Amino acid sequence: MAVTAVCRDCLWTGDGPPAGRRCPACGSLRLICDPELDQLSIAHLDCDAFYASIEKRDRPELRDKPVIVGGGVRGVVSTACYVARLNGVGSAMPMFKALKACPDAVVIKPDFTKYVTESGRIFDKVRALTPLVQTLSLDEAWIDLSGTERLNHGSPALQLIRLQKEIEEEIGLTVSIGLAPNRFLAKMASEMDKPRGFSVVSRRDAMAILAPRPVTALPGVGPVFGKTLRSDGFATIGDLAAADLRDLAKRYGETGMRLHDLSHGRDSRPVRPDHDRKGMSAETTFNVDLTTAEDLEAELWPLCEKLATKARRDGVASRSVQLKLRKTDFRIVTRRTTLAEPVQTARGLFSAARDLLKPELGVPYRLIGVGLVDVQEVGGAAAALFDTTESRSLKAETAIDALREKFGKAAVVAGRTLKSP
Repeated sequence: MAVTAVCRDCLWTGDGPPAGRRCPACGSLRLICDPELDQLSIAHLDCDAFYASIEKRDRPELRDKPVIVGGGVRGVVSTACYVARLNGVGSAMPMFKALKACPDAVVIKPDFTKYVTESGRIFDKVRALTPLVQTLSLDEAWIDLSGTERLNHGSPALQLIRLQKEIEEEIGLTVSIGLAPNRFLAKMASEMDKPRGFSVVSRRDAMAILAPRPVTALPGVGPVFGKTLRSDGFATIGDLAAADLRDLAKRYGETGMRLHDLSHGRDSRPVRPDHDRKGMSAETTFNVDLTTAEDLEAELWPLCEKLATKARRDGVASRSVQLKLRKTDFRIVTRRTTLAEPVQTARGLFSAARDLLKPELGVPYRLIGVGLVDVQEVGGAAAALFDTTESRSLKAETAIDALREKFGKAAVVAGRTLKSP
């Protein structure tokens, strides 16, 4: 029997929408119905206001209050709960703007150790269904459930609804899920019914759903490119779908061909569990603007330590180091360098980033960041790097990692971090 309807509350399944649109088993209106339901296997899972939801779960007294995870006088919002979002607070918003929009918000400093743990609990459940899971961040992933029906005793839609219920009941967090024939449509679907949503975009309905949406809803179309497209007469996805492929290719090259496919709901990208991480970074916003090399380097060093420790823990390194600076007018300056050998030490990172910083001195900055670009996995990095400055630093910092693991982070402190009273 083809399963084209599933109840999100009691897990009833059927071969068509029941009379009255209510579940015949429990009377619920929370039904997922689509003629193509049992043919869809690509999903996008997105945790709802992840950091803020964890904090609310752990502090029930905050349940109905606006919560912002972030902080610092000059910091930005990491996550805002849905109550805060109703007041105009959004991710990456400067804290002073967020608190102006929502002065009653409870501000909580991020606890990434806790967030990583909860992310692991959620995605352990996902990977129990299929190994084809491509994570995008701690709270977001694409999932391919093709061929899992017999193993997991149900269609992908039924498996995902069970998963959603388990996460809410056992972990105390909610997720929104989109189910579709490909990655692009699955992500689009997951954003249609948040929080705690479950939406389906089938091949049959894709064009009608996409057509009225603005071109900036397409991946890779930001504000600048969106302005270009609108000035060229393409305000909606439907406008792109109606355009001639040759014209789009002539105007925008390969990007035009990609836009043509997406506007018709086509996306051939597979879910890739082994997808290489493009980069990793660390940054900090200052309480007061900084100008001198001494002050900026004092902020840069702990970021290099943090990033290098994570790189070693994850077994990755990179030859490309990027420096990020934000000026007082919020304009961002980025500089990048390519090294002779991959780095995963604070000393190597700091040396490269400091060289990038020197030409930019002389004006005040409100933020500094350092990143590794196009990281690659390394096996036995010390051996692979031969006897170089980086390999010697790696041996020393790996030993420091072990001491800190055993005795705590304060067991070994770099002299650079010690400031005179």
